[in-house]
Amino acid sequence: MTVHFIGAGPGAADLVTLRAARLIASCPVCLYAGALVPRELLATAPIGARLVDTADLDLDAITAELVIAHEAGLDVARLHSGDPSVYSAMAEQMRRLDAAGVPYEVVPGVPSFAAAAAALKRELTVPGVAQTVVLTRTSARSTPMPPGETLAAYAATGATLVLHLAVQRLGELAPELAGHYGADCPAAVVAFASRDDEVVLRGTLADIAAQVEEAGIRRTAIVVVGPALAAEQFPDSHLYSTTRPR
Repeated sequence: MTVHFIGAGPGAADLVTLRAARLIASCPVCLYAGALVPRELLATAPIGARLVDTADLDLDAITAELVIAHEAGLDVARLHSGDPSVYSAMAEQMRRLDAAGVPYEVVPGVPSFAAAAAALKRELTVPGVAQTVVLTRTSARSTPMPPGETLAAYAATGATLVLHLAVQRLGELAPELAGHYGADCPAAVVAFASRDDEVVLRGTLADIAAQVEEAGIRRTAIVVVGPALAAEQFPDSHLYSTTRPR
């Protein structure tokens, strides 16, 4: 028996790996976050599979479900939105499974920031403009950020900044970021990336918060900030240069 932590992708049911699809279709137990995992994906589970929505469960209750499945010899598809390596609370579950002696593996998925970049039709790393992407979040009702991990520190580098769990605070964050990037720095918000109800907003740090307020976006959104979003005049990548040594 194995618990398979599976990246269920950003929202579209067909944005999962072949391995993920195979496991979901074969595991007799499936745990998922109801508000984030598409129903179409759950429909591919085996007939009679036990489907458990974890949205209202705490970690102990989730662990109990996994241990019960282990004791019954049943494989589990544990679905996490996006890719489980980022903001998935997978580490806490693994710690508990280690203590309980329950084996597990991790199946990567399409992260939400990649789906947001695809919706924007933009590369987040552009030659001569930005070669670093910072994935971070802000502290509000979530766990406090570790010392030194501040938006000011990251913004000072000029890197492409990708903010999770921050769209509700954009009104106060945009002016802070503008102090480093400039008020005219390109900014974008992608809500429900890859889903049928996807919303894409493009602007600058001066106006993106107002756009978000007008659109009524409150959750399930990625904020992207940086000059790479609007870069046009930049050198071609050395990767395909005719002068590159072969």
